[in-house]
Amino acid sequence: MPESLEANLRHIRQAITRSAERAGRDPGEVVLVAVTKTLPVERIREAIGLGLTRLGENRVQEALPKIEEIGPADLDWHLIGHLQTNKVKFIEGRFRMVQSVDSVGLAEALDARLQTALDVLIEVNVAEEPQKTGGLPADLPALARSVNAAQHLRLRGLMTVAPMVADAEQVRPVFRGLRSLRDTTSQQLGMPLPVLSMGMTDDYPIAIEEGATMLRLGRALFGPR
Repeated sequence: MPESLEANLRHIRQAITRSAERAGRDPGEVVLVAVTKTLPVERIREAIGLGLTRLGENRVQEALPKIEEIGPADLDWHLIGHLQTNKVKFIEGRFRMVQSVDSVGLAEALDARLQTALDVLIEVNVAEEPQKTGGLPADLPALARSVNAAQHLRLRGLMTVAPMVADAEQVRPVFRGLRSLRDTTSQQLGMPLPVLSMGMTDDYPIAIEEGATMLRLGRALFGPR
């Protein structure tokens, strides 16, 4: 189904442009992570053929055989799901970014295992949903200091997963909240944090209006799983 993937990508790029322009932003500031969880390698190769080189996986154990077969070269594999400390040994040389650092313990375990620098985002549970992973906003200052002090972790910004709602407008305050937390954290650390990873299939136009620089899209690209 290459045509449908191509059509979906074209539609997404048009939506990105419209949302960015509404917010007075450059659409070129918004990058797309194609969420490839549960997809077979052939389908992922189609996406790569269309120029999608940032690929997001939720689970290390599902990602490893795909990375093995497709290869990490020229691709940016992102881990976007929860990382257990017993899986940190699989990150180096495979993932270009871990978007889901959510505790001091995980940051320390990653740093201790890595030999080379790794780009990371801190996942913040902005809406403080009890069933979700992500550090709480109140814990962000300490977590950010810990990540920033780590020898092998390069803090690039923040990530959040917004609540599932019927009307995407309802999550606007969550995205606005993440941007505000990013600005405060950047000021506290005295360093730029350019990446705001927020916005998924159901809410990405709103996320862009609120400052998203990175979208994580699966269903919008590949259709229902």
